[in-house]
Amino acid sequence: MEKRAFLTYCAEEYGTLPDYPFEGDPETAVLRHKDNRKWYALVMRVSRRKFGFDSDEVVDVLNLKLPTEMFGSFGTADGVHPAYHMNKVHWISVLLADAQKDLVEFLVDVSYEATLDKKRRKDSGKK
Repeated sequence: MEKRAFLTYCAEEYGTLPDYPFEGDPETAVLRHKDNRKWYALVMRVSRRKFGFDSDEVVDVLNLKLPTEMFGSFGTADGVHPAYHMNKVHWISVLLADAQKDLVEFLVDVSYEATLDKKRRKDSGKK
């Protein structure tokens, strides 16, 4: 999946547009809930070397929040890695070039739900 397709999915599915909060960094984007402003996705450019590859190629990476019970369900073959530059207990990194579109959309949906306001999550039947 490409970054543009990912951002289009978020706009269409959740009505959210990217926010570029880091001064001097026009590449790194944050996607937030409209009501609570919590991040549900971070998009950045990172060297493959940071994920253990023998390559300096810079690729688009998503950081997404998952419930802890989902960790271990995906592997690096799916393009899913421990989070780069965030808490590895709650966040994962997905290399967009290595992950299938349906997996990226599923993981974004999970991250969106995981970062909902607790009251909204309860009202929607989520734990």
